[in-house]
Amino acid sequence: MPVKKGDTVFVHYSGKLEDGMEFDSSEGRDPLAFEVGSGQVVLGFDEAVIGMEEGEKKDVTISPENGYGEYKQELMKDFSRSMLGTNQVTEGQTVQLQTPDDQVVSATVYKLSDDVVTFDFNHPLAGKTLCFEIELVGIK
Repeated sequence: MPVKKGDTVFVHYSGKLEDGMEFDSSEGRDPLAFEVGSGQVVLGFDEAVIGMEEGEKKDVTISPENGYGEYKQELMKDFSRSMLGTNQVTEGQTVQLQTPDDQVVSATVYKLSDDVVTFDFNHPLAGKTLCFEIELVGIK
């Protein structure tokens, strides 16, 4: 039976950028399990498995709007370097920050100066076209 919304599926996958750089893979791990249509994976991946049958393999290209969204310049924010306290960070490092309402968010340190730290709150794969090789290994 083909996959439909609401099914739990088990997939092996390899995710690459358009230039061929691999950013994620299930190789050497258990298959990824998720409920189709639940929002547990990006929309394009969710839609790609619908209609697949157990044992089927598929290559799919996912545009940014169906992946991690477009890159948004407004998600680059400057803060006083003093907010880091004694914590040492480097450009390119991903950090966890706590918002005033106690939520934890991830950000990448984009730029450091003596007085200012610029954080990028975009997902690291925002604005990127994603290329997946998907193998459906089970449906529940």
